[in-house]
Amino acid sequence: MALKTTRRAFIATGAATIALSYHDRGWTQTWPSRPIKIVCAYPAGGLTDSLARIYGEYLSQKLGQPVIVENKAGASGSIGAAAVKQSPPDGYTLLVAITATLAQSRVIIKNLPYDADKDFALISSIPAGPLPLVAYKATNATNLKEFVEYARKNGTNVGTFGPGTYPHIVVTELNKRYGLQIKAVHYRGEAAMWQDFAAGVLQAAMGTYANAVNVLESGAGKAIAVQTTKRSRKLPDVPTFIEQGLDSKIFALAGYAFLAGPIGMPQEIVERLSGLMVEAGKTDRIQKWLDSYGIDESAQGHIAFKQMYDDETPIWVNAVRTLGLAPE
Repeated sequence: MALKTTRRAFIATGAATIALSYHDRGWTQTWPSRPIKIVCAYPAGGLTDSLARIYGEYLSQKLGQPVIVENKAGASGSIGAAAVKQSPPDGYTLLVAITATLAQSRVIIKNLPYDADKDFALISSIPAGPLPLVAYKATNATNLKEFVEYARKNGTNVGTFGPGTYPHIVVTELNKRYGLQIKAVHYRGEAAMWQDFAAGVLQAAMGTYANAVNVLESGAGKAIAVQTTKRSRKLPDVPTFIEQGLDSKIFALAGYAFLAGPIGMPQEIVERLSGLMVEAGKTDRIQKWLDSYGIDESAQGHIAFKQMYDDETPIWVNAVRTLGLAPE
């Protein structure tokens, strides 16, 4: 039997819907009314942590509430990401992590405790800067071609800051493209890697400009290529991989950090945070800070982030799958 809706019930339902709408709108207008927590999925003191803190300071100034950074590191950012996924989508718990947390982790971590495509509201991407490939002085390589010729004739170890990272992908692509047998040597982070490089243990290494600058300035190594599609402002004389003949989409990828929240966050809050992140990146303080780390671009808003995520994630995932890594 069909249900009948009385005029009185219809009006009551409509009134309740309007009241709920006004309640939600009022709630988002009063946000934030208490401190905001940013869960940084990587250790304190690293680049990701520093990005979370300097952008978090600006958010705090503009929103009028403390922004507290809490480090929950481990498993390529998946521990912190899982914690944020389980948080209420009210704009008071946010996530800062990196590309690996959204892309590489799908391949290298068994039973990943979140779905990167479905569990997060993407707010802002923060470019992490181009990564230079640095050849040790004893190789005498000044460009990629010379390094490839060196690797053909000599045992060659290249340092990376972990399995499944961009430097690991680069080593694999160089081996595939040129028929080489370069060995990727994985470290937990960059500090120990650059120490070994300076000591001549490695014939090359790849990492952030901020961590490589000491070996570059000391003459222990020379940058011979940088990732992404355009040259680094800090290394204007160093050509990109693409300029040196590597036309794979992999060499056009740019690693990034990002700000996100649990899925279901009100769109008004996503847009407000997105706008503030873009605004923050244009301030003199953050521009100077980015320059000191060799990062040429500041934060992008949620629309540009989503477009990049959709375009680049399949390339990242496929590249990591070809590495043949067993899930941890």
